[in-house]
Amino acid sequence: MPVTPAPVRRVLVSGAGWLLVALGVVLFPLPGPGLLLLGVGAALLARHDPWAAARLEPWRRLALREAARGVATWPRTLTTVAVTTALGLSGLLWLWAPPQPAWWVLPAWTWLPGGAWAGVGQLVSGVVALGLTVQAHRRFHGVTEALGARGTGASGASGAPQDAPPHRSRGRSRGRSPDRSQGRRSGAVG
Repeated sequence: MPVTPAPVRRVLVSGAGWLLVALGVVLFPLPGPGLLLLGVGAALLARHDPWAAARLEPWRRLALREAARGVATWPRTLTTVAVTTALGLSGLLWLWAPPQPAWWVLPAWTWLPGGAWAGVGQLVSGVVALGLTVQAHRRFHGVTEALGARGTGASGASGAPQDAPPHRSRGRSRGRSPDRSQGRRSGAVG
């Protein structure tokens, strides 16, 4: 009897999620994409596992709220872009790999840990973070509802977070959540 594509896809997505979570944990102390890999891995796991979705939801709401706060005004947007660019470009220091300066009082292994690959990771993380900042600006800039609620939202039983404004480009009404998969996980038809 042939295996259907849905179970195979579920196993592959879950396997990729666990692999990215494990890589994120290993790379977390080094400069670079450790935290991004953890987030992407957790998001993949949340697609099929209810326990992962329940644990990821508060972090997703916090990320959306802070992304909206970071691009709420033009000065905040420019500050976010400047800091993100500076952190990304700091990866060039790892690629340049200057010798440990005389004023460095910590042990030698603490000077630029991770080597050139940490620098590449830092540069890649900077590019991804700039892309996320542009996306957050397009989605949240000028939308005041994104900063309003701090809890689960005024919607109560529906569970749609009030702090996540809709995508304006997709023509959704202002009261609906941008997460289309939320209804599928809860079994609702929509």
